Amino acid sequence: TDSNPLGLQPVDFIPAAPQRLADERNDKEISVVIAASDERLGGAIAAMNSIYRHTRSNVVFHIVTLNDTVDHLRLWLSNTALKNLRYRILDFDPRVLEGKVQVDPQKADTLKPLTFARFYLPNLVPHAEKVIYVDDDVIVQDDILELYNTPLKPGHAAAFSDDCDSTTNKVAVRGAGNQYNYIGFLDYKKETIRKLAMKANTCSFNPGVFVANLTEWKLQNITKQLEKWMALNVVEELYSRTLAGSITTPPLLIVFYKQHSSIDPMWNVRHLGSSAGKRYSPQFVKAAKLLHWNGHFKPWGRTASYAEVWEKWYVPDPTGKFSLIRRHSEAYEAK
Repeated sequence: TDSNPLGLQPVDFIPAAPQRLADERNDKEISVVIAASDERLGGAIAAMNSIYRHTRSNVVFHIVTLNDTVDHLRLWLSNTALKNLRYRILDFDPRVLEGKVQVDPQKADTLKPLTFARFYLPNLVPHAEKVIYVDDDVIVQDDILELYNTPLKPGHAAAFSDDCDSTTNKVAVRGAGNQYNYIGFLDYKKETIRKLAMKANTCSFNPGVFVANLTEWKLQNITKQLEKWMALNVVEELYSRTLAGSITTPPLLIVFYKQHSSIDPMWNVRHLGSSAGKRYSPQFVKAAKLLHWNGHFKPWGRTASYAEVWEKWYVPDPTGKFSLIRRHSEAYEAK
């Protein structure tokens, strides 16, 4: 709408759960923000289902999507076992990113506008004091209320899971080098980065799951700070080229340098998508409170570790548009 500079327009809102459900669930409202792109919609659906089934709290999902996905998403939510979810669909206007993201004309389709939705949390959920943001490639195996109750230190606008300190890396990652340090994401040859005096070996954090204090976020104008670093990168190319092109993580690392709290690492057990092999024991996977398939091997794809865990929470697409590639390829190979 014209009155909203970001073009974040509420499209759909279910104001209340059915009475039977309201009686069973606690009054505390928990806002969960998740982005839902059309080609990964099944991921967002499974993530929301796993959150909903593991809590008695009153969760409201704020689903950020692009205009051409709205009808598909609404159909999926209303015609399946998810029809009791409380949700609000928000249409994200990619024009908000103009001048802030460098787009290679040869690879224009590689820009994923929804990956930046997490930068605009106060615009997405204007009345909440606190929100949880999750990526679409996660499955939650415990009550999201515990994550929501993560204590944030005074002056901190968000809590993340630190990379080098996390259980995930102690269990699985060997010889990761600078992938888990600031130098893996930022170009320390650039004067602008050096002037910040951020130690290159500082542990990075994963922004795919975090808790945000929106009161503090607004006070510190975090969104404007993030936009400033995005725009500067377009001019100066401040991000490191050593990692596989993460363009959402570097601005967050700069803005939250030594200014963020920590979430329990079991609430972001990640790298399940970094290879097709199983890097964790079944016991560890079962104990994880949140599983994160970050990396190229998504659980709805052809090969992924622990895809069967993800499939337990997947709700088939009533339109038939989204299909599990893995199933089809296995069926093909079986022939």
